[in-house]
Amino acid sequence: MTASASAAPTADRDRLPVMDILRGFALLGIFLMNIEFFTRTLQSYSGGVTPGEGWDHAFGLAIYVAVQGKFWVLFALLFGMGFALMRERAERAGRPFFGLYLRRTLLLALFGVLHIVFVWVGDILFAYALSALLLMACAWLRGTAAWVVGGGVYLLMAGLWLLMGVGLMAMPESMVAPVRTEMLGLVAEAERAAAVYREGSFLEITRQRLSDFQFLATGALPFQIPMMLGVFLIGRWLVGTGRLADPVAHRGFFVTLAVVGVLVGALGVAASLSLGSHFDLVDGFAASTVAMGLMSLGNLPLALGYLGIVVLLASGPLRGAFGLLAPAGRMALTNYLLQSIIGTLVFYGYGLGLWGEIGRSGQVGIVLLVFVAQVAFSHWWLSRFRFGPMEWLWRAGTYLQWPPMRRTADA
Repeated sequence: MTASASAAPTADRDRLPVMDILRGFALLGIFLMNIEFFTRTLQSYSGGVTPGEGWDHAFGLAIYVAVQGKFWVLFALLFGMGFALMRERAERAGRPFFGLYLRRTLLLALFGVLHIVFVWVGDILFAYALSALLLMACAWLRGTAAWVVGGGVYLLMAGLWLLMGVGLMAMPESMVAPVRTEMLGLVAEAERAAAVYREGSFLEITRQRLSDFQFLATGALPFQIPMMLGVFLIGRWLVGTGRLADPVAHRGFFVTLAVVGVLVGALGVAASLSLGSHFDLVDGFAASTVAMGLMSLGNLPLALGYLGIVVLLASGPLRGAFGLLAPAGRMALTNYLLQSIIGTLVFYGYGLGLWGEIGRSGQVGIVLLVFVAQVAFSHWWLSRFRFGPMEWLWRAGTYLQWPPMRRTADA
């Protein structure tokens, strides 16, 4: 592979700076959400807030209400935007798009598989890649049709989740008993998995990760992938409107997006919280399913509201402060994977072995320290290099050419 202009970094004039800022902001939320699952098993999650007292409960509740489920949606919006921009630039340059994007997607799937096997089972990259294949199949959707179909698909899946919970709550005891027995088995499996993550060797934990991924693949992924596709389509539509290219000129749109998104999203969150903020895995699984369905209905509008707020602040009075996040956003893939590596090394048995030892307030402290370090590192790295390490590798595989890595005096 050799370097060429087609593999050169996107010129600054072609970038949408606010998207890099949004990615940096989303990285913080993703880490706040993910860190809990570096130190608890997926099988033990029953919805709601992790049990805790004092500051641990306060931080746990705040993250559940304002962060959990919202930031993967924000990242998915940005993924859809990236698809639209890449297609637009390929068409403008007269390059074939779909073969190139297919390679890019398959590489992302490979990164996701390696992440799952060797680092952390809660990976989102593999699911993004599967959803991106569906996005390619929906490339014919343009304009209003993209966001209408996207919003419809997302709401359909959230509604199915909600209806499934309502159905469970309406079941007679004789039909619920087998489900409760299955939940008891899940509790036992969660305890066994926790012991492996807390005390196991790298090989033992790798085996556990593979087992946990089977659990995810048959449970969450069938719901998650269509929801991601829906969000991708909305992000694609948003870039197509041209509003992100000139946020100041479209301030009214982003004000409306922020206000309506937060208000509508808050209704979904409030409805979910009315059923409780903590659920027993065995006896509360029906109510938990309803609560998660309602929360999902609120997650999309809240993520859109957050997007509106950040765009307004980053293009207005806090432009300088939010601009500090842009380098971290330009290295989003590298920083996302680094968060998993750091998190697992802190909590897993082959690292510091602090599994279950640090409450939610302490976890938030770790997130803030690591994220500040990542922002500083991203500034340092991009002052010397054109891409983050993983971004460079991803681009090289996408274009089948080695892009120049080091910055020159004129770059």
